[in-house]
Amino acid sequence: MIKTLLTKMLRNGMAFLSVSLLAVTACSAQEAPVQTVERVVPTSQQEVTMSFSPLVKQAAPAVVNVFTSKVVKQTASPFSQDPFFQRFFGNQMGGVPRERVESSLGSGVIVGSDGVIVTNNHVIEGADEFKVVLADRREFAAELIIADQRTDLAVLKIDTEGEALPTLEITDTRQVEVGDLVLAIGNPFGVGQTVTTGIISAQARTDVGVSDYAFFLQTDAAINPGNSGGALVDSHGRLVGVNTAIFSRSGGSNGIGFAIPAEMVKRVVDAAVNDGQIIRPWLGLKGQAVTADIAKSMGLARPMGVLVTEIYPDGPAEKAGLKRGDLVKSIDGREVFDERGLKFLAATLAPGDKATLVYLRSGQDKSVKVKLAPPPGATKSEMNLIEGNASPFSGAEVADLSPALADELGRDPFASGVLVNRVLRRSLASRFGLRPGDMIREVNGSVIKTSDDLLKILKNQGGRGSTWAVTIERNGRRITSNIRM
Repeated sequence: MIKTLLTKMLRNGMAFLSVSLLAVTACSAQEAPVQTVERVVPTSQQEVTMSFSPLVKQAAPAVVNVFTSKVVKQTASPFSQDPFFQRFFGNQMGGVPRERVESSLGSGVIVGSDGVIVTNNHVIEGADEFKVVLADRREFAAELIIADQRTDLAVLKIDTEGEALPTLEITDTRQVEVGDLVLAIGNPFGVGQTVTTGIISAQARTDVGVSDYAFFLQTDAAINPGNSGGALVDSHGRLVGVNTAIFSRSGGSNGIGFAIPAEMVKRVVDAAVNDGQIIRPWLGLKGQAVTADIAKSMGLARPMGVLVTEIYPDGPAEKAGLKRGDLVKSIDGREVFDERGLKFLAATLAPGDKATLVYLRSGQDKSVKVKLAPPPGATKSEMNLIEGNASPFSGAEVADLSPALADELGRDPFASGVLVNRVLRRSLASRFGLRPGDMIREVNGSVIKTSDDLLKILKNQGGRGSTWAVTIERNGRRITSNIRM
């Protein structure tokens, strides 16, 4: 009897539990419907073996290894390895001149079927000889056509004896979006050609201090030393950038790599092949990034654009009608957020090209075409070396600071005056403390605006026993010195 009672209780309890579970399940289903994913069995070998292999086979033959070497002269003395001698005398005793060869390696991309190759400037900088090794292991001596430190790009040329080489098509990065799949191809650590995969992590990185024209694509594809100059390609096998730098505390890849966008690569290659030199256009304006406070004061929904703070007289921007206080929002359809980005996008064009600028004035959007031109004024070739005169400037190389010279030297193109570009060692100018980068403002009470002003004073004054009152500007500070020869 007891057994029968327990059996009935157990059955009733199970029934209650089952009903309760069904009720809970029904309630949960009403609150959050469960989405089921249909799983299917692959129906073909192609679906089982999805791979980037076809893309790599298409792109990899156009990526090369770049080897450089330079001869370094050094003096070895009989005591050079003696630590006691080195401690007291260093290398002052001289010795037998010897030479050693320093080598480095990087990667490059074939962009011309006749043997035109682009790489990073820091890969070939200071080298005497260049060697290119193709993906099929053939080796060629290479000639340096152009090296541009400002963009960290260099163009090499190899003699293919008429053979057409595989190339990568250069795409327009306006079609590239964050999240797009990319492959990085290069020669990391010299182990041989390697392919890594990732996505575009960010665009328009201007706060990476690798080059003057910073506007990088960021990727999480593994990039390591030796990858520099290699290709960053999209899912269609087109070149979207040249890998140039990594953010790393250890020297290895931490998933933050940077590539120079393809449009700048194309501009440098075109200039090297067609002109043999790079002449960068400029807009003739100076601007600042828009902060949250500035955006609020201008009625903007968010910080954006470049606020024009200065316009160069008779420059491209002034001729197009731009004024101080205008807010440049985009150039050729691409948004800008700081002056570096605006400068980069303008530099991807050639002098004489027209760029469409959209700007905000008095609360209204306006559009204008700006015809770009080279920066005006003196260049490095027009510098004067002062010599043969007993003055504090003897041994100094000076020039009128113009927009053209400022662009070459990476200085403010709106600054003016006489710039000290170089000071010869052991010269009077060096002895009296003149440094490269100084601006000469006054000499013996006369304001110096041009090199002619300075040369005229030096012609009429000077010699032993003369006294000089010199005012220079250094790092924004004015320094006045009285010097007796």
